[in-house]
Amino acid sequence: MPRIDANGIRIEFDTFGDSGAEPLVLVMGLGGQMLLWDESFCESLARRGHFVVRFDNRDIGLSTHFDAHGAPDLMALMTAATTGKPIELAYTLDDMADDAVALIDALGMNDAHFVGASMGGMIVQTVAIRHPARVRSLTSIMSTTGNPSLPPARPDLLGRLGGPAPVGKQANIDASVEMWKLISGPGYPFDEAAIRERSAQLYERSHHPEGQLRQLAAIMAHGNRAPSLASVRAPTLVIHGTDDPLVPVEGGKDTAAAIPGAELILIPGMGHDMPKQLHATLVDAISTHTQKAAAARGRR
Repeated sequence: MPRIDANGIRIEFDTFGDSGAEPLVLVMGLGGQMLLWDESFCESLARRGHFVVRFDNRDIGLSTHFDAHGAPDLMALMTAATTGKPIELAYTLDDMADDAVALIDALGMNDAHFVGASMGGMIVQTVAIRHPARVRSLTSIMSTTGNPSLPPARPDLLGRLGGPAPVGKQANIDASVEMWKLISGPGYPFDEAAIRERSAQLYERSHHPEGQLRQLAAIMAHGNRAPSLASVRAPTLVIHGTDDPLVPVEGGKDTAAAIPGAELILIPGMGHDMPKQLHATLVDAISTHTQKAAAARGRR
């Protein structure tokens, strides 16, 4: 896969489809390598008229790691956030949003449709806030605004995300499978064999648990985006599962309420994952949304 220097870091990326088609950038969530955007999913979007770009966020996969900063003290970060004390971070979600924009700059794109899942949704929301002219449309999937009044994730899931990584390949693969089992929705069968194979592939490609902790710190420190999201004018689609235990559905509802004119699609039985049985539904929703946005741009 190719890599490019942008925003002062190395970004590993991949593309699908005709470079002259509607540009669409996929941004993955916490600790998630770009391979979590399944190839068949990307190819389906390309067949619907998109030039699809997926990439590894900073500090994960094969993009630049920030190991010199060490692992963050998440408890100290929570204390600082509640007391108003200064917070030292390796980077912020603003930096990660700027990475995505720098990537399209490096690829010669003036603007693009941005689709983000989970933390990726937070990143693309931030792109729309910080770089409104670069966003043709925005799609936020199973994400949230950072509003502290919303229901939190289940405590056991947060503990797994912020806790120490298991030791050894097999233990890490087992832990990954168990985590996906816990966050998957009840409406779709859990394919343990496929998840185990994918987890092994990701481990072998890049095992980097400290990067996930630094990304989690960036999420925790970003605060409530809801007031700033009121300024977003990009056509926005919000997709959320009704049975999401990690980012409860109220997060999706709050995102849609915060952005003027946003469309909200709630999917019964969907958890905090995108099972293959939902790919066609998601591809259709995203493509319909980008087509509407492109038509609106053409009328202006």
